[in-house]
Amino acid sequence: MTTAPKVWARLEFLVRVVRKECRHLLTTNARLFDGGLDLEQLRRLEETPDTAERVEAFVGRFGRLQDTVGDKLLPLLLALLGEKAGSAIDNLDLAERLGWIESTEDWMTMRNLRNQMVHEYVEDMQIFHEALWSGHRFVSRLTGSAENMLNEIERRNAER
Repeated sequence: MTTAPKVWARLEFLVRVVRKECRHLLTTNARLFDGGLDLEQLRRLEETPDTAERVEAFVGRFGRLQDTVGDKLLPLLLALLGEKAGSAIDNLDLAERLGWIESTEDWMTMRNLRNQMVHEYVEDMQIFHEALWSGHRFVSRLTGSAENMLNEIERRNAER
């Protein structure tokens, strides 16, 4: 199967974007959580702009990487393999079978966390705190999944 140059150009672009998003998320993750992030710090976000900016960056970067990988990179990678892109769940199930993600269920949990981090931000600091720490625990899984897909693209690019 020959893949159109436009598809490869798009994939190469997404590879660069995803690599950058992974680096930025990992940096923000370390800056926000390495010293610990407690509930009291979240309650004082308006008084601590540096922490507020780190929280905002983490939430945005977590969601952006997940969106880029799940909604853009994965469907295009599946098309590269000759698979017909399906619903998000179908694509994730296939990605799990191919070993690119650990679990569709975990991916959906990450997506729900992202939504919780965005929507609960102002309302309930306890839920927000728990969602942030859950997101933190998923960062290595999210970046690892991205890396698995990038490696597959690079392997196939080397074969063409």
